Amino acid sequence: MAVTGIGGVFFRAKDPDALTQWYMDHLGVTMEGYEPWRQAAGPTVFMPFASNTDHWPAGKAWMINFRVEDLDGFLAKLRQAGIGVETKAEWDSPETGRFARIYDPEDNPIELWEPPIE
Repeated sequence: MAVTGIGGVFFRAKDPDALTQWYMDHLGVTMEGYEPWRQAAGPTVFMPFASNTDHWPAGKAWMINFRVEDLDGFLAKLRQAGIGVETKAEWDSPETGRFARIYDPEDNPIELWEPPIE
């Protein structure tokens, strides 16, 4: 017997209502009342990193990764909303796909991932 998927991502926030609204407005992650967000089926990576990783800021214990389609179009929308976007050519590869990094208003790192076309 094994788990069948991720049922939720829970984390502390200084202003949970404002942060929930930001995620809804800019990333489309909704949580109206207790109605869960219905995400598209696809791959999910569950991977602990070494405690000294430099993959995200040392002061943060976690980083969430969201799958996206049309990364370029999505990043243009975020930039238009005034959200800083970080990309690096070395993050991308034909085997793993394309990546970008943003931060929410409470400075939590968010990785955006466009998986490779199969």
